[in-house]
Amino acid sequence: MAFSSIDWRSAMETLKKFREDNVRASDDVVELGEHLITNYRSKLGKEIWNIYEQVFIAALDCGREDLAEVCLEALQRQFPKSTRVYKLEAMALEATGNFKEAEEVYLKCLSRDKANAPARKRLVAIYKAIGDQASAIAHLNYYLESFMTDQEAWMELADLYISLMDYSKAAFCMEELILTSPYNHYYYQRCAEIYYTMNGIENIESARKYFAQSLKLNSKNMRSLYGFFMASSQLLQSQKISSKSKKDNSRYAAWASAQIMEKYQELKSQSVTVENLGAVLDSLTL
Repeated sequence: MAFSSIDWRSAMETLKKFREDNVRASDDVVELGEHLITNYRSKLGKEIWNIYEQVFIAALDCGREDLAEVCLEALQRQFPKSTRVYKLEAMALEATGNFKEAEEVYLKCLSRDKANAPARKRLVAIYKAIGDQASAIAHLNYYLESFMTDQEAWMELADLYISLMDYSKAAFCMEELILTSPYNHYYYQRCAEIYYTMNGIENIESARKYFAQSLKLNSKNMRSLYGFFMASSQLLQSQKISSKSKKDNSRYAAWASAQIMEKYQELKSQSVTVENLGAVLDSLTL
């Protein structure tokens, strides 16, 4: 972004618009913000503090530690006891790999306010970065006690449990997401994949049901279609289910097989290879 055709007021308004629209645009923010801070600081009034914070975060994104330090020092002088500024200090420490010191700052923020969601989320990120999954899980669980509708946090917690092969807890997380957003076909698909990975008759039956619901919400979801076919086929081969269940699963598998062949013919006509189609099948398990 060139400054030959933009005055300081327009630059300030552009930065404000980025904040209001939650637009990161780090390169533009650094360029605009450094221009304002260097040449028009005295004209910005109280808006300067929002700009310092915005430019600080963008500078970290762009590896401009020198600019980030200038912004942070200005904020520290103006707000020496601000929890918000403590968070920025911790972010600077994270950016330089000083995770232990950053952890201490975030814990200090939480000692002041246990409901400080951004600080707790950053702690989770630190624990994941250093491989301390148990602490990451503990903090996410604590966070979700207060913010139960945070879908991103539930998904992150599910992924952590999957990384530890604790599939039953991962499935619980996905079922919480389904309660929060019952029309999201991906949540049903993901939950089904977890149950399928757990194996066992009851889990495979649960997987089939979740795959089916995913398909009801999105009939074009090929992963769910393959999953539905595989779960039905596996149940059909089991010696532990009733004759009625065998008949039902035979019907389900036949239907899914026909759907897959129909989709395959469509893809074949579009010159999509069998390998592309098979990749979906290979990635069904976690």
